[in-house]
Amino acid sequence: MARLPTYFISHGGGPWPWIPQMRQQLAPLEASLAHMSAEIGETPKAILMVSGHWETPDFAVMSSANPPMVYDYGGFPPETYQIKYPAPGAPDLAQRTADLISSAGLPTHLDAKQGYDHGTFVPAYVMYPRANIPLFQVSLQHGYSPEAHFALGRALAPLRDEGVLIVGSGLSYHNLRLFGPGAKVPSMAFDAWLAEVMAMDPEARTKALLDWESAPYARICHKEEDHFVPLFAALGAAEAETATLVYHQDDIFGGVTASSYKIG
Repeated sequence: MARLPTYFISHGGGPWPWIPQMRQQLAPLEASLAHMSAEIGETPKAILMVSGHWETPDFAVMSSANPPMVYDYGGFPPETYQIKYPAPGAPDLAQRTADLISSAGLPTHLDAKQGYDHGTFVPAYVMYPRANIPLFQVSLQHGYSPEAHFALGRALAPLRDEGVLIVGSGLSYHNLRLFGPGAKVPSMAFDAWLAEVMAMDPEARTKALLDWESAPYARICHKEEDHFVPLFAALGAAEAETATLVYHQDDIFGGVTASSYKIG
């Protein structure tokens, strides 16, 4: 099996594929996620998601053979709290992953209770609707240290040669209190900065992202960076490789610009 790329995806809002109006608004995102299997060119042995919706004091690794669902959103129709994405977990790979993280000197533990949050099951459903590929997650670490999350990605890199698709699932813009027209200027400026950075040579790219708070409107676009640091893990796992824009959309929900990238 060839070395798989990694991805940073903007995963959209809540259970959007099950909400007709949201799904229509996010049709370009749906198209990009649905196209990922063709871009990859082969079926992964498993998918490892680093989601902006799960964080712990260390880098926890989901180890259940059959992870439950986590409906970590509010205000949506009742049927969206009955969604099932019955992909199997990956206990053996979870142990392998925890070993890699530990060997890199990073704190970790196996978590047999954690389920699929919507930063994971929503994009996975669009990518692989048959739910037939083992799926597991690694948490973010409290504090969102860029250096630590790059180090996490570097630790995970060997999995790419073992058939594991590594996906950082977040959003390039995530300010829940600023949608609509007020989001237009900051999200466009930050997205333009990100595009410029992602086109840099790898060493300069890493340096710029470690200093991401210097970006235009950085703390307006990400008051907390839980939806941005999954990018660091995805890049750390493919740090020497080229990044390609695979999704870009302007004027989402009346003003937001967002993007996704493939690395490798």
